Amino acid sequence: MPLSRCFSRTMTDQEATQPRTDRSPAEECGLYVHVPFCRKKCRYCDFYSVPSTKLVPQWLQALATEIAVYAASFPRFDTLYLGGGTPSLLGERELGNLLEEVFRNFSFSGSPEITLEANPDDVDREALRAWRRLGINRLSLGVQSLAQDELLFLGRRHTAAQAILALERIRSDGFPHFSVDLIFGLPGQNLEAWENTLEGVLSFQPRHLSCYELTLSEGTPLWALNRRGGFEPPGEEEQRKLFLRASEHLEGRGYVHYEISNFALRQQRGSGLGAEVGLDAPWRDLSVCRHNLKYWNRSFYLGLGPSAHSFLENRRWWNHRSVERYCEDLFMGRGAVAGEELLSEEQARLETLLLGLRTKTGIVRKDLSGSADMDRSLRRLAQQGYVSVIGDRVIPTRKGFLVADRLPLSFL
Repeated sequence: MPLSRCFSRTMTDQEATQPRTDRSPAEECGLYVHVPFCRKKCRYCDFYSVPSTKLVPQWLQALATEIAVYAASFPRFDTLYLGGGTPSLLGERELGNLLEEVFRNFSFSGSPEITLEANPDDVDREALRAWRRLGINRLSLGVQSLAQDELLFLGRRHTAAQAILALERIRSDGFPHFSVDLIFGLPGQNLEAWENTLEGVLSFQPRHLSCYELTLSEGTPLWALNRRGGFEPPGEEEQRKLFLRASEHLEGRGYVHYEISNFALRQQRGSGLGAEVGLDAPWRDLSVCRHNLKYWNRSFYLGLGPSAHSFLENRRWWNHRSVERYCEDLFMGRGAVAGEELLSEEQARLETLLLGLRTKTGIVRKDLSGSADMDRSLRRLAQQGYVSVIGDRVIPTRKGFLVADRLPLSFL
């Protein structure tokens, strides 16, 4: 196949970025594109990225080749998520050509969710106008904190003032749907400081928030600093209080805690993002991230770019965690896949439990074996307040979210 696709022009009309809809309908899948470039690597980040943009042209050419490889392999998509890294550092020309290549080769539903992850200091009027012209209808803004000392600790390249300015611009621009990422569990962070960040963000009325506990991943600068005794993270009880405060506070402001780390604003009945795309209850009137739902529901998804993961039928595979290796293999006519696994029925069942018990919809009771031991385990968890049994579903409670990774062990 040709390896020299031209990335030399910017799309001049919106039609160029409209998705193909000529393929027969089937289960709609999710498409993820990993943009592995940052201007600066954050101290906590374990996602694959490089703090340089010099390989962007080669990566775009390799990405076009990978897109062609999978052009006929997946049914129709209804979400596209540009993650990273920092996708917002791409210029309009680069981003436009990427989208053009995607929409030329893949089939999409009539109203796909198209998300771009953005750093606050990349958000200006010109960028917002460009993103809208290209058809992007959802932003995921990496704010992380509105406290300047916390941003410095995390190694973020934006300031608290820049985060507030970005939120103001997004709101005044009328961007259709945006989400805000926040991190809790920082050294010295108390309930008041955490609530101040939550309130500051809520003043801009985002439809969606993601609140992640700080994770010290091996190999990151913060992990190394902690190993040297440079700081002490909050204890389990402090983390628990911060988690519960976010859940209680946001639900009190009209958000639904629909997944352990995610909150969606409840819209007027029939007017939410879910209603626009025909999602079933309980998502219909919530501003959920449709793309992330696919991971939790075990829907099929295709991941493109270095380190990206894909899932189809019972097979999961992932790409090389290197821009250089990714580009080299595709340019040499080899695939970029670094590894794969074929899931057994039991592994698939365990995944269903692990992922389902992270969400507000829980799991279907029939996914449990129905044995006397299972029934006793279920009754015990319900009596202890970790789950609720509603109709044919087992739903984790807020208390259950705190131990979600351990809940499935009760049914093995």
